[in-house]
Amino acid sequence: MKQVAFITGSSRGIGLGIAEHLAKKGFDLAINGVRNETAVTEVLAQLRALGSDVIYCRGSIAVADERAAMLAQIEGHFGRLNLLVNNAGVAPSVRADLLEATEESFDQVLNTNLKGTYFLTQAAANWMIAQQTENADFQGVIINISSISATVASVNRGEYCVSKAGLSMATQLFAVRLGAVGIPVYEVRPGIIKTDMTAGVTDKYDNLIANGLTVQPRWGLPDDVGRAVAAIAEGGFPYSTGQVFMIDGGLTLARL
Repeated sequence: MKQVAFITGSSRGIGLGIAEHLAKKGFDLAINGVRNETAVTEVLAQLRALGSDVIYCRGSIAVADERAAMLAQIEGHFGRLNLLVNNAGVAPSVRADLLEATEESFDQVLNTNLKGTYFLTQAAANWMIAQQTENADFQGVIINISSISATVASVNRGEYCVSKAGLSMATQLFAVRLGAVGIPVYEVRPGIIKTDMTAGVTDKYDNLIANGLTVQPRWGLPDDVGRAVAAIAEGGFPYSTGQVFMIDGGLTLARL
């Protein structure tokens, strides 16, 4: 029986890169996004062509009822959940200076990136524990996709940085809480990744990368993150719960 992965925010970008590599590793998939399913039919077909049973769970993780509905949809279709990849996230709609940013923007970003992820993880973890109680061979894993912004300050998107720093602590908290029941929790921390979210600042980062921002002189790709998540999900790091995996081309290395 194949393992089942639920990847939030996975109809494009980093999440899709993750889904592709998990499909190649033999996972069945629950894909998530907020667009109508008609907008992602090509994505679903692409993933199914890799041999996976794939369902689309439309909904916002920021909304409690929609989180519950998506988990119920997964249970109804697959009857199980082995891997939760918390990837869904939003950037501020306006990159405002820290001294001018609004509460509305803060709430919007934190409700999705931190609060929604936190309580989705809580619900999924309880379901995993229940599955483990019923089946001693059950294996559960949780992987949080954060960002170098968890520790690298960007004063024109402070709410995003705060959300990712909180997600990093959430990784540690759930790792500690779930360690005794054998459910490891990991954090994958991407750097500058070429996605829709970074499309508006392409020129800025092209110049920074050309001038040495990263040790490896190129943009990161969703494929880079997908490869890392698949390696972790395969179980290659069984004694490393709570650890951070940097996928940033060396951006955060201390250099002289």
